[in-house]
Amino acid sequence: MRYQLFPRSQGMTDELLEVVRCFHSVEANISSEVNTLNSNTVLAHLNEPLSALDFVVETGKGRGKKIRVPVLFGHNNRIDKEFNADAVSADGRIVIEVEAGQALENNKYYKNIFQACMMHGVDYLVMAVREVYRTHYDFDRIHAFLETLYISGRIQLPLKGILLIGY
Repeated sequence: MRYQLFPRSQGMTDELLEVVRCFHSVEANISSEVNTLNSNTVLAHLNEPLSALDFVVETGKGRGKKIRVPVLFGHNNRIDKEFNADAVSADGRIVIEVEAGQALENNKYYKNIFQACMMHGVDYLVMAVREVYRTHYDFDRIHAFLETLYISGRIQLPLKGILLIGY
């Protein structure tokens, strides 16, 4: 398992290190080098350690099982727009998205970045992707994209950082 926080000019926070420890604790069960799990199964393995850190974790795709994060508010502070997340810290500052095969092939990582940038109160996006999917080295290719994004400085994201985890 590998991880990298972007921008690379800042170090890991204690909260993000705890998230990494959660992934390490289930690494044998989720490693893409030996497993071909879908993202929901990977998330199910992470449910207990993340919940122990007071993260709210998605438990299914049905109503009431998804994690809704506000984006826009309307009259009387009613939520007008929301995006779903795989897990959110209790204070709402850290959003976690776990991807399997769609991370690179369907450009899901672009969508994850955009949505995290729009979510109210979110400071950090943790994006977990497979090290390898079929013949793609997903972690390496997404790492190169994020490196370019941050080094070029052409786009300024409202997030304090993006933590990329390769499992």
